[in-house]
Amino acid sequence: MHICDVNGVSLGVDEFGAADSPLILCLGAPTMLSWPDALCRQLAEQGRHVVRCDLRDAGASSSGDLTAPNYTLRDLAADAAGLARAFDDRPAHLAGSGISGMIAQVAALDFPAAFSALTLIATRPVAPGPVDDDLPDHDQATMGPLFSRPQPDWADVESVADFMAEGAKILGDDPAEARAVAARIWARTLSSDSGAHQADQLGMVFSRLDCRPRWRERLSQLQLPTLVVHGRLDPFFPLGNGEVIAREIPGARLLILDEASRSVPAADIPEVAAAMAAL
Repeated sequence: MHICDVNGVSLGVDEFGAADSPLILCLGAPTMLSWPDALCRQLAEQGRHVVRCDLRDAGASSSGDLTAPNYTLRDLAADAAGLARAFDDRPAHLAGSGISGMIAQVAALDFPAAFSALTLIATRPVAPGPVDDDLPDHDQATMGPLFSRPQPDWADVESVADFMAEGAKILGDDPAEARAVAARIWARTLSSDSGAHQADQLGMVFSRLDCRPRWRERLSQLQLPTLVVHGRLDPFFPLGNGEVIAREIPGARLLILDEASRSVPAADIPEVAAAMAAL
């Protein structure tokens, strides 16, 4: 892991594969560990230079006021374009998952010359807040148990790992994998402050950003090969969100993972890696 300075901020990054191979930039959600090691390694084995990064206010990146961030969604999109240019003069394949899938959509629209392809995993075409009438919102039967749990001791790694594992079980993801990733994220958090640990685990800062203007109405302008990956069992951003993105981006391919929820299961990583490498 090392630091890359772009747009006046420092972003934590790490790399897989040969630096002269075609670049795939994987935006953290909010930390780089939202991208499984196995997926990154398989993409590198298929001849790609994979760079995954922490967003601002996450992981090893620059941190400010977590309750009132002084940047916008479009600043994060500009960070993505800046990182792509820092690692390769050629246009990059941009990948985002969940909240970083929103960033990736805006980045591809705002900086079309910076990117050659787009992968969007488990995301939706609108920002946090009320959804459009034709988009399925969070499954309330799942959200109730997920959000009504007592908060962990964010300063204690075991408490945090237990909390994230339990949340993964509620969502339909692998709790053992979630526990291991949560412990790694906790260990990378630069501040010992409980709020910083909570922000790294839950991505709460993103919900406080100015995410205007809307971008869904611009998706038809995208002219780059696009892969939309979505779990059929996702209760947080249900499948209809991925279906709409794939329908509104010209020529996009929709890859539905039948047994997946929010995360890409280990069994599906080879298929996802192959689909990404084929763009």
